[in-house]
Amino acid sequence: MSYRSLDPRLIIETAERLEARIADRFPESELRKVGRELVSLARDTRDAATELQRPILWLRVLVGVVFAAGAGVFLFVGTVLPFDRFSSGGDVVESVQGIEASINTVVLAVLGILALVHAEDRIKRRRVFRQLHGLRSLIHVIDMHQLTKDPSALSPGFIPAPHSPKRTMSKSDLLRYLDYCSEMLSITGKLAALFAQSVNDEVVIEAVNDVENLGSNLSRKIWQKITMLDAEGRTAR
Repeated sequence: MSYRSLDPRLIIETAERLEARIADRFPESELRKVGRELVSLARDTRDAATELQRPILWLRVLVGVVFAAGAGVFLFVGTVLPFDRFSSGGDVVESVQGIEASINTVVLAVLGILALVHAEDRIKRRRVFRQLHGLRSLIHVIDMHQLTKDPSALSPGFIPAPHSPKRTMSKSDLLRYLDYCSEMLSITGKLAALFAQSVNDEVVIEAVNDVENLGSNLSRKIWQKITMLDAEGRTAR
């Protein structure tokens, strides 16, 4: 086993174990459904990351054909340009204009070929962005599920407002619930990192870092709640 790269199989197994743990403690909760969605998304991410590692063969063949055709055209044109007619002023002007037009054509052709060469990177980049959009959406869904899990509601002097959400969890259940949310956010970050591992592109790496930072920032908020619960427990003792 290599410890220098992420193994998608192990990430999926971790997500499956987490979903099973949520089912054991909160079998009828919406969080369990989110856990199932995370497992499904992990499998889709594995397939997408594996596909991104493969070259786009049809595009590479197209680039090769265009390059060969362009080279053939320039070789043909190069054999019929009037480079040997510099005897009269008119011929010189015509030749210079022909050479200038040829240079402009060569520059445009090179730029076109370069655009085709980088087309594979752009296509893969768009595919990564579509997958990261799904991960980013799931991160916000996870955050919504922990949003109303307020540790202060367990305080003896807490008085709920008329429109306060129902809070029936014990302290231990609340700790586990928040911990599960934090673990799910961590897994989404590892799934995003699979794309940076598959596509060596600065734009992709930056987008992956944004998703990881989003999950880390939301996880930090959850751990603030967990710390509050631990502090209340030590104060009660």
